[in-house]
Amino acid sequence: MRVISGEYGGRKLKAVPGTNTRPTTDKIKESIFNIIGPYFDGGTCLDLFAGSGSLSIEAVSRGFNQAILIDKEPIALKTIKENIAMTKEEDKFKVYRNDADRALDVLSRQTQKFDLIFMDPPYLKQEIEKQLLKMADLGLVAENGKIICEVDKKSDLSDEVGPFYAVRRENYGITQIVIYQFKEG
Repeated sequence: MRVISGEYGGRKLKAVPGTNTRPTTDKIKESIFNIIGPYFDGGTCLDLFAGSGSLSIEAVSRGFNQAILIDKEPIALKTIKENIAMTKEEDKFKVYRNDADRALDVLSRQTQKFDLIFMDPPYLKQEIEKQLLKMADLGLVAENGKIICEVDKKSDLSDEVGPFYAVRRENYGITQIVIYQFKEG
């Protein structure tokens, strides 16, 4: 696993030890960023099920100003912090131990909105549509913000979920990527 492109391009990333975390492959990560735009001019991203932190580190490497990474597993948090240290720009990242729903409540107390959100929950514990609606209700998503959902290819996520609509679906082996766009009003 590595950072594909940008400022940190080519640097190796550690995977979370054990079998509880399923890392996004480099192929899928590269495809995601080719779809949403290979480089960015600022913005803030949120990773609700951060795992190794690979997706958020890639986003910052490609131009996002800041990433907030959430995970509840101590071993994942340790791996995230080690991977962030590799960037030598730890100030661009905030890491919190929390579950996704509680993290959304905490983040709603801040005035910040997210331009890009990664959702790669454990396949058996998906509540993506419920969490999308909660993000909208709490005002956490910037106008035209994108949500990248990585799910089992058998998942049947709706084309529209409240103010979110699916703009792209791609299958990679057992994995499906669904990209939602947020449109207010």
